Amino acid sequence: MTQHAHPLNGHRTIKEWLAHPVGGPILRDIFSKAGVDDATLNQMGSLPLGGLPEVSHGRFPQALVDQIIREANGGNVPQEEPPLGATGSRFAGKVAVITGGASGIGHATVKRIVSEGGTVVAVDVSEERLAKVVSEAPVGKVIPVVADITDDDGVERIVSAAGPRIDCLANVAGIMDGMVPLHEVDNALWDRVMAVNVTGTFKVSRAVLPIMLEQEEGSIVNVASQAALRGNAAGTAYGTSKHAIVGMTKSEAFLYGPHGIRVNAIAPGGTATAIEGSFKSEFAEKRMAPFLGLIPPITTADTQAAAIAWLLSGDAANINGVILPTDGGWSVQ
Repeated sequence: MTQHAHPLNGHRTIKEWLAHPVGGPILRDIFSKAGVDDATLNQMGSLPLGGLPEVSHGRFPQALVDQIIREANGGNVPQEEPPLGATGSRFAGKVAVITGGASGIGHATVKRIVSEGGTVVAVDVSEERLAKVVSEAPVGKVIPVVADITDDDGVERIVSAAGPRIDCLANVAGIMDGMVPLHEVDNALWDRVMAVNVTGTFKVSRAVLPIMLEQEEGSIVNVASQAALRGNAAGTAYGTSKHAIVGMTKSEAFLYGPHGIRVNAIAPGGTATAIEGSFKSEFAEKRMAPFLGLIPPITTADTQAAAIAWLLSGDAANINGVILPTDGGWSVQ
């Protein structure tokens, strides 16, 4: 198969597009007009072109991506490929609860679990985005719950929607902090980040664990971050919250392992999602930017979902209490 045998569609990576004799000039022209420099292009190389709308915050809308694809294919739109993840039936007959299930890593995890036969209770604060997730899935395979995971009534509705059995829980919902250093963090920012990232994860897990204890089996995956492993990946509030997730994960793994419940976490590096990760502090940017410039290229939410699905599945039956870096090697720097 030649270097350019694949059709130029939304599944092809930006690196593949740039290497193509037809697609390359088109995409470079678009990026040049948008002010995207070579360093940014290198970071985005492994991102599928179709992932641009979600991560660009309006700079590259879906209409523009569709236009690029049509132009590169002589006015035609090639047939898209099946979604990533149809690898078997590891979750057949199982019920999974996934928070943050309407966007980013959470949405990708919903699609992955459903593609492998599972039924998902997808939790998110956005009713509109959840409705779209449901519309894209086979009938009955996604149960939407509009809820704030910091709210006790919302957590109760999540568990009720799942029914009598919950096999898997992926605590994906989280928010960033604008890379703000401690002396610039106000009470509102601190309280909100800790509430969503720590307290929300705690409350959902607390509600699900008694069901898993009754079953004497279950698997939980928490989403930590590279900010849980280092001090130069985020602001103080976010970094503190993700360190707390590591502590929670290890405590749960130790306490509930003998009861057939495994609890692990992933520590993602740069990932193409809609979560805002820009600097809101000049002080922090001056100190952190040189280090962030060394990180490996960003990956996709689908890649992170594959790691979550593996940890949730029976394939990882002997894995408990692990904080798995899913970072392209960032953690070895």
